[in-house]
Amino acid sequence: MLSRTADNLYWLARYMERAENLARILEVGIRMAMMPDQSGKRHRSEWRSTLVNAGIEPLFEQTGRAVNARNVIEFIGRSERNPSSIYSCIKTARDSGRAVRNAITSEMWEALNDTWLAFEDNWRAAAENRDFRPLLDWIKDRSSMFRGSLAGTMIRDEAYHFTRLGTFVERADNTARILDVKYHILLPDMAEVGGGVDYYQWTTILRAVSALGGYHWVYSENPRPWNIAEFLILREEMPRSLITCLREITTTLEILAEAHGRRHPCHRQAGRLYSSLKFAVAEDVFQQGLHEFLTDFISRNNRLGNEIERNYLFAGT
Repeated sequence: MLSRTADNLYWLARYMERAENLARILEVGIRMAMMPDQSGKRHRSEWRSTLVNAGIEPLFEQTGRAVNARNVIEFIGRSERNPSSIYSCIKTARDSGRAVRNAITSEMWEALNDTWLAFEDNWRAAAENRDFRPLLDWIKDRSSMFRGSLAGTMIRDEAYHFTRLGTFVERADNTARILDVKYHILLPDMAEVGGGVDYYQWTTILRAVSALGGYHWVYSENPRPWNIAEFLILREEMPRSLITCLREITTTLEILAEAHGRRHPCHRQAGRLYSSLKFAVAEDVFQQGLHEFLTDFISRNNRLGNEIERNYLFAGT
């Protein structure tokens, strides 16, 4: 396969996954903003934390706009000045799909194209109603439709594997960022930790990655920080956990290595990152510090993504 085709497929998947992930991050911000503290005041940090965890705070600050619900939602959701807005992600994914139209199925193309064509109307309706939650649900549904068409219609060849690779590199980054939201919304009064607000925030984190029902199935108890961290980081039963994403990445890279008859540095990098999760326990994560662990993971995952690009997408395949 030509490296240009592989590159388009890889980033097509990443941008569709990122659009959904941004919708999930915005959902966390909206839910957090609805929760007052015990004094009746609303937390001021949820919208800045949303920018931080989306990785676009410096870019937003360049606009000179106030950090509030309206501006942050617009910047993450619709702004053309933000190359990582949901709008920009869907546009880029659709452009990438058009560039490799012969490498994807008609069902995949229709899922991409229909999402792009319907986005403006859905955004306008959300803005007029001042309720963006239906829009965010729609984006998640459209992303699921794209993944369903990928899983159900695409031949298991190199095109499929590069598309899957992009999906899980992006998903790993997102799960870590959403879990790290809790760090950026530290309660001003430590006495509230373990209370109603704390419980609501942890439940919101689980809802954001569609994991609340799965959590109760596995642990049969109310959300606890150490269990949530274990579930979203170390449990392979959880489809969006960090370890599940790395398992899928290493498996896909092995398939590509066999097809090409050689292993690249990205294979060793993925294997080391997967092993660090495979043999970790929740106590290790909290001993290091949850925020520090997640920050380190995001950095290592980004380096892995860059190495995959260097090894497969730039040098030709």
